[in-house]
Amino acid sequence: MTKLLTKLLAVVVALLLASRYIPGIKVDDLTTALIVALVLGLVNLIVRPILLVLTFPITILTLGLSLFVVNALLFWFVGSFVEGFAVAGFVPALLGSLLVSIVGSVAQKFT
Repeated sequence: MTKLLTKLLAVVVALLLASRYIPGIKVDDLTTALIVALVLGLVNLIVRPILLVLTFPITILTLGLSLFVVNALLFWFVGSFVEGFAVAGFVPALLGSLLVSIVGSVAQKFT
């Protein structure tokens, strides 16, 4: 349970950092960042595996680089329906998803 909370807080911090340093990503407040982290976790739990199966041939052909596109599109998708969280385009979504993934991986490594 503490691992889950640690990763959730790390994603919240990553979202706040992304909104501060990546132009095109806007998070209104801490509560919005927490909601986005939860929704992003649910989307990654439910939708991402389906997309990974569907894009498996492309993933093989691109040697895994299409996974960055899938992550960015999911990040952008969450920004489209969570109020108070906005992603202006694909490039900010790509950079934001990279930052959130890196911070989440580092947090998981330390717990």
